Amino acid sequence: MSFLAPWALLLAGAAGVPLLLHLLRRRTGDKIDFPAVRYLMRMEREHAREVRLKNLLLMLLRIAIILAIALAAARPLGWLPGVGHAPTAVAILLDNSLSTAAAGAAGPTIGRLIAAAQGIVDAAASGDRLWLLTMDGGVIGGDAEAITAALSGLRALDGAGDASAVLRRAATLVKESAMPTRHIVVLTDAQATTWAGVAGLAADDAPVTLIAPGEGLGVNRAIVAVATEPRHWDPRGSVRATVSGPDSTSWRVVLDGRTLARGTAQPGATMLARVQPAARGWVAGTVELAPDELRGDDARHFAAHVGEPPTIMADGASGPFLRGAVDALVLAGRARRGGGGVLLASAERARMPALLFAPSDPLKVADANRALERAGIPWRFGARREGPAPLTGKSVDGATARSWYLLTPSPSSGETSVRTDTLARVGGTPWAVAGEGYVLVASAAEATATDLPVRAAFLPWLDDLIAQRLVQGTAGVVESAPGGTVRVPALAEALEAPEGSIHSVTAGALIDVPWTAGVHFWRRGTARVGALVVNPEPSESDLTRLPVDSLARQIRATLASADPGAAGRATFAAPGSRALARTFLLLALLLLVTETLVARRGASKPAPT
Repeated sequence: MSFLAPWALLLAGAAGVPLLLHLLRRRTGDKIDFPAVRYLMRMEREHAREVRLKNLLLMLLRIAIILAIALAAARPLGWLPGVGHAPTAVAILLDNSLSTAAAGAAGPTIGRLIAAAQGIVDAAASGDRLWLLTMDGGVIGGDAEAITAALSGLRALDGAGDASAVLRRAATLVKESAMPTRHIVVLTDAQATTWAGVAGLAADDAPVTLIAPGEGLGVNRAIVAVATEPRHWDPRGSVRATVSGPDSTSWRVVLDGRTLARGTAQPGATMLARVQPAARGWVAGTVELAPDELRGDDARHFAAHVGEPPTIMADGASGPFLRGAVDALVLAGRARRGGGGVLLASAERARMPALLFAPSDPLKVADANRALERAGIPWRFGARREGPAPLTGKSVDGATARSWYLLTPSPSSGETSVRTDTLARVGGTPWAVAGEGYVLVASAAEATATDLPVRAAFLPWLDDLIAQRLVQGTAGVVESAPGGTVRVPALAEALEAPEGSIHSVTAGALIDVPWTAGVHFWRRGTARVGALVVNPEPSESDLTRLPVDSLARQIRATLASADPGAAGRATFAAPGSRALARTFLLLALLLLVTETLVARRGASKPAPT
């Protein structure tokens, strides 16, 4: 037997009080015989044996009462039959990912999961410790009232979350609780994409119970991808979206509350809508499907910059690739030719706004660095490196750099160097960097320095850089899943939420993406300079379930019913030591009743005459 409050055993010392009183009653003084008392003494001798037995029994009962109360106060745990259960640390992992919002005949799955979690909370005793963990990493601990309040306001996320990380967090919480009994309960819809690859806990961690109600829905239509073409609408543009589902469904494109296009999409098809909004600047829109069982993936958000085509020009000595790119962009209507717009040139002709490449002649590097300094660009060309080496970054993966210069921040740049984004890398060092009004590339714009100009991705890459980085000082579009992490663009000073609230941010810092899908705008001063587009992971639209027994084996769990009462019983029915405090209190009460009956025995008998 063990005790949660062993200091309370000191109360057992009070058991000596009845013994002391019993011994004191046996002390007698000098005897004086009176004739009138002789009769009483004869009666006492006749009943002496009965009185001694009664007093001894009362003493033993009173000692036992005190000992039982002391043991109950010490909160013992043991293998004897007990009332209730041993104090238990319980971590309730409740899967509230997007897929749990799917509605079946019994309503959304998340409603059944919340009801089962509430059943566990209702079955808990005052000595238990409870935590509620959700897929967004949230942890709520405390008494039953706090967790009940959290359950009442719980909603499905717009994303998937991280089941593996939350399961490990649950194991850590119960292990650090130092409670004699530990338990983890996983409540989930058993979605295959969420739990595939999630490993079970170590053998010495807490036992796991799995509760996975319901059946797979099977039928779900969703928009799994959306893109704008081009990035900068002038003011015409296109929205391309991919639709998944078992059959055809209707769709529409909504921009700033207005429906700009409608149509019907076949299952697995990619739909294209050409639009021309009246708004200018940064705008937010959605592609929407007709509602079905899972509403969270029936709309997907996008952002676009609307305005006149940018004005661009290539320096006369910039080489055939840049001059040809300008001709192609102008011919496609993506840009206008003009001397006051974005310059595409070698860095020795640096100004802003400009897309600048390293000099093709190493002897001109010093001239290029002086030109960068005059233009206020906080980067310099350093030592020359030879490749080939692969490029990594958006739209350049697969390309190779054959020669390049190390890009180093200017010693006098100070705070400006922080306002820089690295767009591509070579060998772990920056190859393309962007700041306000410039993009600087570490290789020359020729095939001997990099094979990017001869690849099909070169023209879209230039188009994207001009539209996203060099038009009116834009910071471009950053895309993320809910709950992800993104780096704040160099131009941004604040982030505007979909409902209009504005929060300050630090350029270059990593921030957590909200768990709500929608379009957030990067701001500088009062102007929007870019967008953060948050959409759920396409995997959340796949409602295929893992077989429950297979998932239980995978995470080393036992199965339990989703019925609230059964969930509570399964959580606290683990074999082992029991809480015996109530048992000893009941024993003390029984002894007290017995002591009262024994003490009254004979008290109501009439005196002999």
